Amino acid sequence: MNTVSRVLFGASIVFFVHDLTFAQKKLDFAQSWGQKQSLTVRTNQYPGWADETAYLENDVNDSRLYQVNVKSGKRSIYTVPAKEGTVVYVEDNDIFIKNGSGAAKKLTNSPEVAEQNPTLSPDGQYVAFTRKSNLYSVEVNTGKEFQYTNDGTDVIYNGWSSWVYYEEILGRSTNYKAFWWSPDSKMIAFMRFDDTKVPMFPIYSSKGQHGYLEETRYPKAGDPNPEVKVGIVQLNGGKVTWADFNEKDDQYFGQPYWAFDSKNVMIQWMNRDQNNLKFYQVDPNTGLKKEIYDEHQSSWINLDHEERITYLADNKYYILKSDKTGWAHYYLYKLDGTLVNPITSGNWQVTEIKRIDEKNKVIYFTARKENSARFDLYRVDYSGKNLKRLTFGEYSHDVNVSPDGKYFITRYSNVRTPDRFALVDNQGKVLRQLANSKAADFDSYTYGKTEYLHIKSDDGLFDLPLTITYPTDFDKSKTYPVVFSIYGGPDAGTVKDTWKGTGNQYWANEGVIQVSADHRASGHFGKQGVAYMHRNLGHWEIIDYSTIVKWLKSQSWVAKNKVLITGHSYGGYMTCLAMTKAADVFDFGIAGAPVTSWELYDTHYTERWMDTPQDNPEGYKTGSVLTYTNNYKGVLRIMHGDMDDNVHLQNTTQLVDKLTNRSVPFELMIYPGSRHGFDRSKSKYDFNERARFYYQYLLEKPLPKEFK
Repeated sequence: MNTVSRVLFGASIVFFVHDLTFAQKKLDFAQSWGQKQSLTVRTNQYPGWADETAYLENDVNDSRLYQVNVKSGKRSIYTVPAKEGTVVYVEDNDIFIKNGSGAAKKLTNSPEVAEQNPTLSPDGQYVAFTRKSNLYSVEVNTGKEFQYTNDGTDVIYNGWSSWVYYEEILGRSTNYKAFWWSPDSKMIAFMRFDDTKVPMFPIYSSKGQHGYLEETRYPKAGDPNPEVKVGIVQLNGGKVTWADFNEKDDQYFGQPYWAFDSKNVMIQWMNRDQNNLKFYQVDPNTGLKKEIYDEHQSSWINLDHEERITYLADNKYYILKSDKTGWAHYYLYKLDGTLVNPITSGNWQVTEIKRIDEKNKVIYFTARKENSARFDLYRVDYSGKNLKRLTFGEYSHDVNVSPDGKYFITRYSNVRTPDRFALVDNQGKVLRQLANSKAADFDSYTYGKTEYLHIKSDDGLFDLPLTITYPTDFDKSKTYPVVFSIYGGPDAGTVKDTWKGTGNQYWANEGVIQVSADHRASGHFGKQGVAYMHRNLGHWEIIDYSTIVKWLKSQSWVAKNKVLITGHSYGGYMTCLAMTKAADVFDFGIAGAPVTSWELYDTHYTERWMDTPQDNPEGYKTGSVLTYTNNYKGVLRIMHGDMDDNVHLQNTTQLVDKLTNRSVPFELMIYPGSRHGFDRSKSKYDFNERARFYYQYLLEKPLPKEFK
């Protein structure tokens, strides 16, 4: 920036030009990896609400939790209510309960065998848990135990998930838990799994002199699944009531949902082909079922373990989330399964219900409506009328709504704007800016800028989203290598218009262009986009990624022979496929824990998109990396943990076999003892090896001493 000063000398005016431009500085090694403060500062955090009148604030300076009055802004120390402060946990194989700052109380006494997933009843009087594949509860006051099942074995599990249910249906966050308290604390619903017919997959550990085998009942595509029953037990014991299903049928069950009054439990049922979803109301006293919902799709239906059904407290209605129109939306249903009306509609996606105001018949929810890479908060009447966006600007918002729905706190940002926090009312009016993570000396740094943009797909049907982080001193007259980071799974897009932090700044300083991109089936274009993957995984992803890379290589500032693709798990699959099927487009690859052929992966995930190998042999062939190994060129680095119980090392071994048969060069790193994610020490090694690969092949210079 230049300014002009003038000084009077006699009759003459002399002008002096002062250059006030300050020298900008680059981030150092620690700053560029986010290990030390630079572009942003730590701010107070806002984890929720004390009540309708006050929000919570974690103070960054004194690490204390405060409640802040919405209207006055007055702060006071927040004391966690006793009930909220109650925790149950396992220590030394026994269950303990602790209320707030009080002393812990031991509830069980079986140190020879561990209890699992202790879960407090809604009334706080009992703790349910599993032990040796059987379901129990213990009374908090007396320590009296109730055993509900007694047939648990190494292949029969009560209230404890079979592997494929844990991984794909109920979710990893359950830690294998497969039981659910009724709201009145008088019953427990649970699943019983029989893995007898599920093939055993051996995982070899090399530890010790002889090593050992870890055996897991793991159904691969086309294999028999576990047989499943859904049971309900009364709190004080007695005979299990089994829901009226035939466990011998080839079927799946999703997470059950209790009605508010505990008079019935909603059970999700799905056929093996995963294109027919039904809801049944089950009487917990008799097990009799009543079908109240039946949905068919030509491709597949996701068996969600979250927010598929939301019961209303009036015990008259529930809200259904479904993508049956090609886009995820909410629908209002009567309890008997009668559709009242769609609540939302259009070519955009709802994501999560944040609050339901039953008195005024309004729901508050988040959606990707204005932009598929951003999240906003909306309100809408049950009738579908009066839809209104409550968040603001061209930002992505992460919101926390007050208990009465009158206010919310938003954490918002975009690729150019670091995180900020604001207090907003339910009309969308910003009441108070709470915090800004942008450092005071932000403008004194020069750093790699990130841009969010779109590239037209080859067939012209989609505007494919991507972000590009440019080198720090970007100069269009120069050429730069590219790191193309992807995941690529169905409905699992990674491109978001949010602040990226500083973790990508080291490579920006080193002159590397960093790209993240999503394809047509990533979720940005609804289920109608994701459905392109039906029966042909690997097809459209590679076409769309290749389109983006070809566009990059057409730019004068991209080195034409230095595009590296990298990803883990499904991203590892994409990387290996890119280096074989699309080897004329991609130059280098780093693949972590890749699936290399879909018959090697589990039933529920694989068959959702691909059907069985018996029904779709051509799709499995064209989607396999092993089919295209004769095309391989460039340099591929493969990494895998030898104890990976999700994507088995078998996948990498079969690819290595194909590549070594051709006598072509590639890199391989096995991480002993690591699962699907690498152990901490291995991750550090991988970090340094990734840097070595970048310097050797993209930058063509020695690895700096900081990595050694």
